[in-house]
Amino acid sequence: MALLQTHTLSHPIPSISPIFSSPKIHFQNSLLFSTTKIRHFSLSTHPRKLLCKPPLGKFVREDYLVKKMSAKEIEELVRGERNVPLIIDFYATWCGPCILMAQELEMLAVEYEKNAIIVKVDTDDEYEFAHNMQVKGLPTLFFISPDPNKEAIRTEGLIPIQMMRDIIDNEM
Repeated sequence: MALLQTHTLSHPIPSISPIFSSPKIHFQNSLLFSTTKIRHFSLSTHPRKLLCKPPLGKFVREDYLVKKMSAKEIEELVRGERNVPLIIDFYATWCGPCILMAQELEMLAVEYEKNAIIVKVDTDDEYEFAHNMQVKGLPTLFFISPDPNKEAIRTEGLIPIQMMRDIIDNEM
């Protein structure tokens, strides 16, 4: 069974330079500039159906506990009065480890529902803010204590959920 069907064009392809004038090159060009449609191979004879409605935003939905916030909202939250630690996740929608971290942060948000505030910032949308916060790698987490005398803890890269629990429980 042949996977690729070849044919020649009825009209000649103008050559760009003498290098491209060999018959072998014309044959390759006829494959590249062919006007015939290529049918994709599928084992299924039925059209594809969506199993569920796609999410409104990539990795950020209304029913998620970890909410996406703007730089201005984050600054107000940091400067405001809090009784619980604040965890800020700097992420990007194209970042694989960020997607894995988002799942872990959702689990933490359920676990620490009243004992921590977890928010996220899209570094593509808030580039200046991420630059000012010296975010170099993704994902980057900032753990900010409610005690203003304690320094913030910063992590870069994918970290295990148990390490996040230890920081929240012991360092904040």
